[in-house]
Amino acid sequence: MAQRGAGPEEKPPWTLSRNPTEICNPQCRYFRCGRKLLDYRRNPPWCNWVGAPCIGFKCPYAYCVQMKLLPNGRCALFVKRKTEETEQPEKLEAGFKIGAAEKVRKKLDKFGI
Repeated sequence: MAQRGAGPEEKPPWTLSRNPTEICNPQCRYFRCGRKLLDYRRNPPWCNWVGAPCIGFKCPYAYCVQMKLLPNGRCALFVKRKTEETEQPEKLEAGFKIGAAEKVRKKLDKFGI
């Protein structure tokens, strides 16, 4: 059986909503229980495996249908990617890359032309 991290006095770090939220919650439309023992008719959702309220993303059997559950419990639908701009090689006015003429010349010399 899974251990429960939150005591009865502690509130869970999420807000219950059918729509995805920044922190994964058991009522999200994409949240699933790997044991298929989650009872949504109770408030908060009840784990019939342990006999206590569902602990959401902290449970080892929790997963996301969209594969968006991150290890820290955040939803990847709300995470922005950090991409770096890569430098584009400079092009000549004719549309060739700088240094392309040298490569062509070497290949032509190789073939004896």
